[in-house]
Amino acid sequence: MDVSWEDFGWERLGDGVGRRRLPVWDATAAVVVGDDAVLLYDTGATVREGAELRTQIESLLDGRRVTHIALSHPHFDHVFGTAAFSGAQVYGAVGAERLMGTAREREMLREDAVHQGVAPDEAAEAADALVVPRHVVSGEWTLDLGGRQVLLANVGPGHSGHDLVVLVPDTAGGAEVVLCGDLVEESGEPQAGPDAVTAQWPAALDRLLALGGDDALYVPGHGAVVDADFVRAQRDELARRFGVT
Repeated sequence: MDVSWEDFGWERLGDGVGRRRLPVWDATAAVVVGDDAVLLYDTGATVREGAELRTQIESLLDGRRVTHIALSHPHFDHVFGTAAFSGAQVYGAVGAERLMGTAREREMLREDAVHQGVAPDEAAEAADALVVPRHVVSGEWTLDLGGRQVLLANVGPGHSGHDLVVLVPDTAGGAEVVLCGDLVEESGEPQAGPDAVTAQWPAALDRLLALGGDDALYVPGHGAVVDADFVRAQRDELARRFGVT
């Protein structure tokens, strides 16, 4: 199952698990490979970036295609590339499908992308082609990829109103991997936009830590892989920052 991730500019996290730190915003896109299916966690900031990810993944996996996508939360730098993966089954935290299905939300995502530096034509293309999750996770959802199972867990709200994480159990003597989305950030201070639910963010990280435990690798939405101590410290700092007891 394992592949030469580094040869394609990806970081190997475990057997059949890797991620790419995308340019500009240092956002994570991660892949989990099973015998029968391939899961992608987040899709980049534009349709073009999504297409580049698709090409890289297919080269990395000898032509295999992404069959499932889990979106960590509905912000442009994590969801705008989804349209590049036709035919994939798309999962999101419950409520994300309603939010992303509105013209108002598409326009807000487009405006945010342009404000953050995406070319206006690329932002408009991605907003027009925005793919809404058809499979919604309200608690936990076990996804069978063939030879391995992964757990999709709605541990939010926190960074947004719709935060979905993925637990990849250990399969070959390594650590479990937790794909955290922007509930955890390493390359900068955690960002709290207008849709953040700051009063509940520390509790979301408590649930994240309970899911992964002390020995897991925690993969932030932005930045380098961290450990449980980092997540715990960020949880405490967010509690102080937002006055959560």
